[in-house]
Parts: sequence; structure tokens; C-alpha cells
Amino acid sequence: MLAAHGYSTWSEDWDPSLWVRLVPLLGLCSAMLLRRAAPLTALALATPFNFADVAFGPSIATAMIYGDALYAASLYGRRRTAEWLLGATVLAALGVAVGAAVGLRGVAPGVVGGAVAGLVWVAPVLTAMAVREHRFRAEAERARAEQVARLAELDRRAAVTAERARMARELHDVIANHLSAVALHSSAVLKVRDLDRDGVDRAMEVIRENSVQGLAEMRRMIGLLREGDGDDPAARPRLAELDRLVRHTARSDLSANLEVSGEPPELPAAVELAAYRIVQEALTNALKHAGPGRADVRVAYARRRVVIDVLSPLGLDGSRLPGTGSGLVGMRERAVMLDGEFDAGPAGERWRVHAELPLDQVNVNHVNGGRTS
Repeated sequence: MLAAHGYSTWSEDWDPSLWVRLVPLLGLCSAMLLRRAAPLTALALATPFNFADVAFGPSIATAMIYGDALYAASLYGRRRTAEWLLGATVLAALGVAVGAAVGLRGVAPGVVGGAVAGLVWVAPVLTAMAVREHRFRAEAERARAEQVARLAELDRRAAVTAERARMARELHDVIANHLSAVALHSSAVLKVRDLDRDGVDRAMEVIRENSVQGLAEMRRMIGLLREGDGDDPAARPRLAELDRLVRHTARSDLSANLEVSGEPPELPAAVELAAYRIVQEALTNALKHAGPGRADVRVAYARRRVVIDVLSPLGLDGSRLPGTGSGLVGMRERAVMLDGEFDAGPAGERWRVHAELPLDQVNVNHVNGGRTS
């Protein structure tokens, strides 16, 4: 230090001893023990020792330590504290510049004094504010990344839940229709002892047809689950096959009839599958619960939509078999997913299932990500 050579920075007559010069240095070092735990307290304790060192003649060591105290107070304290310290240090640096210019009677000493004061006092505060802002942005980006990850996980779970619900609807529609027909016709063969040969043959034909179709659709679904996107359009049920479906929906006391009106347009795959499954489930419920009579299936191709009506006689005892509620829920879900309409309930002495499915491709692109299976 300059004082070690026998003179002071400020005056040749002011020459404190080396031990006196060590007091501000030791005081600053002691205050810095609190730079993280209590940064403002550390700065308050270090400031008098820094002024004392300036009075003795500023040294590099104390200037660096006091700059670190300013840095710690600006970084670990409150944001308002850093702003206050910036203003105070700027004013202090300007005061040093003016004082040096007036005291030493020259502009050059004032410029040098102000530059040194700005480097020692202002620069640490500005550096701490820049680091603080960087940490704030990094924390905000980290929080945003965590939020995005949580949203992605929620989307994944929602997609898994939706896919499970879709698979449950498909399995219910496939199994309920075919197995219900098999169970009803086999029960008729077993219960009606005097059933003629033609009746037995018709019942066994229906049982065989539903068994084969059920196995074929189960194989198709298992293949889709194994292969992922390997959907075979030819294996997907189509409305053109409704005639065969209606023909095989019959009991000894219940017949079925199909009426189609309008010119069939080019149907989106999602609409065609939903329409077929709604008719299939409605006929399955008719086999389970309808009374004697006839079930009428009406499909109308109206303007930009498919209108489906399935009417069947009301059951005599109003009994409800297991699965009826889930069937209605599945039909409603299929219509709602396509922004369509669905209603089911008594209409006079008949049970009516009514569905309207729009044909606009815009409305069905969101179903299974634009795919159907």
C-alpha cells in the first residue's frame, strides 16, 4: 500500500502506521462473515471501516472487500434494496468526483476519483442486479418448464383415459351384440321343446353367424392393439352392412326391418363407425328388453348429417339387464364426440333411439387425432 512507503494518499503530513491501517481491513473481513446470513447487516458494519480506510488513504484490499459487501447486499437482499444501493452509490461516486475536482483543483483528478469510486461502489451493485435478473429469469423458465411437464403428463393421462373409454365402448358393442344374439337364440332352442326343424336351423344359423362375426371383430381389435396404427379400412364395419345386421337381429316373437332414405354421401370414417355401432347397440338392447312385435331401423341421409332412428316395442315387465346403462352411455358418447345429438326414451308404446351425426369433416378431426379405429 501507499502508506507503507511513508506517506498518505491524501497528504504527505498524514501518515498513519501500518497497524492502524490494518484496523479497517480486519473490520471489513469480520463483517463479511455475515455476507450470506445477513447481507444488509454485513454492509452496515463494513461501511464505517470503509470510510475509515478512505480517510487513511484508500487501499485496493479494502476496496475489493467493500465492493463484495455491496454485491452481497444487492444480490441476497430485496430488489428494492438493490435499487436503493444503486442510487446511493451513484450519488456517492459523483460526490467523490466533485470533491476530488474541488479539493485537488483539477478536472482530471475529479474524473479519476469518480471513475475509481464508480468501479469500486457502483459496478458491484450493477453486477449483482444483472446476476439477480438472470437468476430470476432462470427460475421463471424452470417453473414454466415444470408446468409444461405437468400439463404434458395431464394430457397423457387424459389421452390414456380417453383411449381406454374408446376401447371399452368398442368391446362392449362387439361383445354385447353378438353374445346377446347367441344367448337368446340358444335359450330359445333349449326352452322351446316342440320347436320344428326349420326353427332350430334358423336359430343355429343366427348363432353361427354371430359367433363368426364376433370372433372376426375381436381378431381385428386385437390386431389393432398389437400393431398400433395398422388399421385395416376393409375390416371396419360400414353402414352398407346394416342390412345383414338387421336380418340377424330377430327372435321368435320379434322381427326387424331396415328403411334407408336419401342418397348416401361419402361418409367420414368416424361417422360411419359411430352410426353402425349406435344401430348395433340399439338392436342389442331391443333383443334383450323389447316386447313382441317389430323393431324398425331408419337411416336417413339428410343435408350434411346422418339421422338414425331405432324403434322397438316396450318390454312388458320393464326389466333392465346388466349392461343396458353402459350401452346407452356408449351411444351417447359416440354422438357427442362427433358434435352430434342423441336421445333415447319411450315414445308412445315404443322405445325410441334417435341420433343425428354431422358429416362435416371439421367436426370429427379431433376424434382419435383424426383417425378412427
